[in-house]
Amino acid sequence: MDLNLYLEKTAEHIDKTIFRYFGSVFGDLYSASAHLMTAGGKRLRPAVLLLSADAVRKGSSDALIPAALGLEMTHTFTLIHDDIMDRDAVRRGVPTVHTLWGEPTAILAGDVLYAKSFEFLCMADADDKAKVRAVVMLARGCAEICEGQSLDMSFERRSDVTEAEYLEMVRKKTGALYAASAAIGGVLAGADRVQADALYHYGLNSGISFQIQDDLIDFLTPSDESGKDRASDIREGKQTLIAIKAREAGIDLSAYRRDLTGSEINDLVRILEDAGVIEYVRKLALEKVETAKLALSVLPESEEKQLLLEMADFFVIRGF
Repeated sequence: MDLNLYLEKTAEHIDKTIFRYFGSVFGDLYSASAHLMTAGGKRLRPAVLLLSADAVRKGSSDALIPAALGLEMTHTFTLIHDDIMDRDAVRRGVPTVHTLWGEPTAILAGDVLYAKSFEFLCMADADDKAKVRAVVMLARGCAEICEGQSLDMSFERRSDVTEAEYLEMVRKKTGALYAASAAIGGVLAGADRVQADALYHYGLNSGISFQIQDDLIDFLTPSDESGKDRASDIREGKQTLIAIKAREAGIDLSAYRRDLTGSEINDLVRILEDAGVIEYVRKLALEKVETAKLALSVLPESEEKQLLLEMADFFVIRGF
């Protein structure tokens, strides 16, 4: 099956499930919780979970839709809280939750999704011991996400963040949830320890490449295409790999910590391209993809394994 077609069908399935549970909610709290869930999205983490399950045991994903939705809830709760901390006004092309309902309700909305992610994970039709392992994996992943976000915020007060520190931050902030998605899918499908570990490292490195690419999208892609505020990382002084390599190249980004016009952003893009910064960042994302794909060598050949390999590549070509 073509990857794009698979992702479209999976997103459609997850969307229908989301609307079944969240499409007719009432009250500010649950309306706020449902806001980003029903605003769309590629549903990549559910797709990773379901593909990983089928790569271990074909057909097993049919019983794991609730778990896949649980991972999407986890992702959405992090988006709601991130938008509060980053003061972002737009997400997925719609106003962010805190801009519509205020910060207190947005915090609670994220908390609701966090709690329900474990509820839905346990609704999957799988072995109880496997579900306990999956719950532990998701709990650890959520803790790492919080650690990664804390590191990300602490970096804003520094001007000496290294590439190694950045990679540790994105490993936790983004890689951890993709790692959990892949490993949980495998575990719920009956993966042995070797297979589960391989899927974990596939997801981890894919997630790192995804975040590096996300930083590029934030900087290079117009808001009407990305659904986000363009160059928000630059304006907020975030220590992305772009910023780190720019500093190493002697480019001062402090003058860009303000509202920027499209032409000013485009001028900065050309400066960083001439300095080799953009090329370096893209190359590192591709290296992480190759590491992710190598991890899957322990799995038997299958259509689902091939789609996982293609998805890793997709993570660094999306948005452009």
